[in-house]
Amino acid sequence: MISNKLPKMFYGGDYNPEQYDQATHIEDLRMFKLAGIDIATINVFSWALNQPDEDTYNFEWLDQLIDSLYNNGVHVCLATSTAAHPAWMATKYPDVLRVDTDGHKRKFGGRHNSCPNSPTYRKYSERIALKLAERYKDHPAILVWHVSNEYGGECYCDNCAAGFRVWLKEKYGTLDNLNRAWNANFWGHTFYDWEEIVPPTNLSEHWGNNNSTFQGISLDYSRFNSDGILDCYRLEYDAIKSVIPDSVITTNLMGFFKPLDYFKWAKYMDIISWDSYPGLDTPVSFTAMAHDLMRGLKDGQPFMLMEQTPSQQNWQAYNSLKRPGVMRLWSYQAVAHGADTIMFFQMRRSAGACEKYHGAVIEHVGHENTRVFREVAEVGRELQLLGDKTLDSVTESRVGILFDWENWWAVEKSSGPTIALNYVDQVHKYYAALFRRNISTDIISVDSDFSKYDVVIAPVLYMVKPGVAKKLEDFVQAGGTFLTTFFSGIVNENDLVTLGGYPGELRKMLGIWVEEIDALFPDKHNKIVLKNKLGDLQGEYNCGLLCDLLHSEGAEVLAEYAQDFYQGMPVLTRNKFGKGEAWYLASDPDDAFVDDLLKSICDSKGILPLLETPAGVEVSRRSKNGQDYLFVMNHNANEEVFDLGQLQACDLLTETDLNGSVQIAGRGVQILELK
Repeated sequence: MISNKLPKMFYGGDYNPEQYDQATHIEDLRMFKLAGIDIATINVFSWALNQPDEDTYNFEWLDQLIDSLYNNGVHVCLATSTAAHPAWMATKYPDVLRVDTDGHKRKFGGRHNSCPNSPTYRKYSERIALKLAERYKDHPAILVWHVSNEYGGECYCDNCAAGFRVWLKEKYGTLDNLNRAWNANFWGHTFYDWEEIVPPTNLSEHWGNNNSTFQGISLDYSRFNSDGILDCYRLEYDAIKSVIPDSVITTNLMGFFKPLDYFKWAKYMDIISWDSYPGLDTPVSFTAMAHDLMRGLKDGQPFMLMEQTPSQQNWQAYNSLKRPGVMRLWSYQAVAHGADTIMFFQMRRSAGACEKYHGAVIEHVGHENTRVFREVAEVGRELQLLGDKTLDSVTESRVGILFDWENWWAVEKSSGPTIALNYVDQVHKYYAALFRRNISTDIISVDSDFSKYDVVIAPVLYMVKPGVAKKLEDFVQAGGTFLTTFFSGIVNENDLVTLGGYPGELRKMLGIWVEEIDALFPDKHNKIVLKNKLGDLQGEYNCGLLCDLLHSEGAEVLAEYAQDFYQGMPVLTRNKFGKGEAWYLASDPDDAFVDDLLKSICDSKGILPLLETPAGVEVSRRSKNGQDYLFVMNHNANEEVFDLGQLQACDLLTETDLNGSVQIAGRGVQILELK
């Protein structure tokens, strides 16, 4: 826990003084004090500096830097430097270089250019992590260990092909099992020798943006790639733990990042950390959902906001400045959803290369008289004021939304029924409806304990893994409410269709049979017509994308299609199952329908908003030792007013007592300690 390391939130970020001279470093330390900076992430990309050749290690510069920071009140998040291999390594051992999906072998350059199945990369990355742990195991400055950086990407080299075959042997045991799991008789894909299996690339099964003709092998390669990169992380993790058993080790994740199954990764991270880089046009509900995903990876434990920009980014098409107050607002939004740190990339702007225009606490001008620095210093002052008030506090939710990486891969590797189906967007649609009502929501996995929730929502649960249908049935039978949507219950974990009628294993619980699935063009839509008023649901709503043509097998039909040859067929059903209810929504509705549907469901379960607020004013809650804290965040540029009702509170940021009607400034934040 963070509170075991410092009695307040960590405040700081990535620091690369090796890019500057010593005089600049001394000036940085002065400004760190002004801004309230108390932690620096160092050594992220310094492998070439640390290891100039195969046998030589140079840590003297790092000794001086760590001591200098610590002696000036700044603790250290020490990275292992393995995010980019040195040029000498690529020259002498080209097996570290990746091969892309078109069969091209990379040259040295960029980053994430290390093959995860390279024996050379694995050997030297593990070795340097061990040497760092041995050298700094007793240094009081180091609070957190940071393995590599933003893992990602794929490789299709010969080492990866060989590793994939080993992985498949361990998973399936025999080729007969593999051929059955992959439906290998399709298009003559039957394998008689493991060596016949090659990775799915644009030279074999793929075309375009990872579209696949043979989803079984493609899905397994995605699993293999995620597992293989995780193995690289674990080599360094285990090396550090062998020397420092009680160390806190993490690596920075990237929210809804498709290539890596973060629920698997979370098992090997002592604390989750992630890098949050929304654009100015990113819905604030999407950023909130990403924070909630990070919190959900370790069953609700607080996480680290490892990186965000103090102002602008450098890699988007249009790198706008964060408007005054937005950095503070988005920082506290992370805290509201479970962060116990506020950290930046970067502390001082690089003078050259591709990140020289990425925002920083200290700008190129080199002094503290900038808008950005003043805003950073103001948050630093507030964090001193907050102390440990919210540290280790948790978020309690009665609604869980199911998210699954393998389902994501399978949905979007599918050869139909529509190119327009985006799994994450579908999850966000339901999350955003709850967000707009200030209803706390957890993002959960298929392995989560469903019994903690009153409502579980699983948009587009295309893949039903072994045991999941039974878990959901148990949840509903015990009194839970389950909602799923079109294109659910279609396949098993191998992307083989569950025969006997959609939605497969979910059919009995949902009380329906889906006969056909119609894909609508982007400019076409149908309508949902309610048979009777249902809570706030009444009248007609638009729907589109996909339309399931379904029949009730005991489920109550609540709404029907208004158009096309399936006019009058069910589009919304509710099935009593044990003590609970299982809902099915057969098409992709407009936001108004989702808002009204989820309001109806939540109202029926007594799940009410934390506060009623104007549009754009977000409310989240964290709790600690029986004390509740409400975070009220105004994402609008103008002042807004909301009502606390019967609540009495103190705003911890201004030390002001509040009750009744409350004003909140444009882009303002209030942290309300409830009395």
